[in-house]
Amino acid sequence: MKTFSQLEVCQIWRRLEVSSETNLRKVDIVRKILMSTTVALALTSAAWAGGSHTGGHSDGHEGSHGHVEEMAVGQPGERKRVTRVVHVELKETDDGMTIEPGSLVVKKGETILFSIKNTGEIEHEFVLDTLEKNHEHKELMAKFPEMEHDDPNSVRLDSGEQAEIVWFFTNAGKFEFACLIPGHYESGMHGEITVKKNIRPSS
Repeated sequence: MKTFSQLEVCQIWRRLEVSSETNLRKVDIVRKILMSTTVALALTSAAWAGGSHTGGHSDGHEGSHGHVEEMAVGQPGERKRVTRVVHVELKETDDGMTIEPGSLVVKKGETILFSIKNTGEIEHEFVLDTLEKNHEHKELMAKFPEMEHDDPNSVRLDSGEQAEIVWFFTNAGKFEFACLIPGHYESGMHGEITVKKNIRPSS
């Protein structure tokens, strides 16, 4: 059995200490990377919980009634099935901000073409959803104001821009359209959509 001098024992112990410190540093680095990744994934998951928020809106939102995931408010519609056109104006006023018309009544099963124009001087958006979903989305926007959307039920427009949403209303109930850019909803940019059964659509 080999014996070690006191000096050799000290040298071996020091090498073990250095090795342990190195491993601890490596573990600490890995831990920090994992924490950063976890935070990033959490933020991404939060964004996706309110819809996909990774890019800009497209101007057209057409789809097949039978092959698109349905939301409570409905789903993207087909242009050939449009029953009427609703012109929507996004703008600022002396009293705040507004979306016109301020309310809308439609019939379950209608396909509406929303022709949306931002006649204001700043950026606005138009989002169709339930009151609950819009509230959740608004809270998320307050935390991440620069977040953009790529959802078929919404569009964001700079001043002077115009876009269309073709929407098929599949469920009766109370829904909402709104601008969820921080501060805009509170300034008046929201309105109610009532979807009813077996009624004559409002003009």
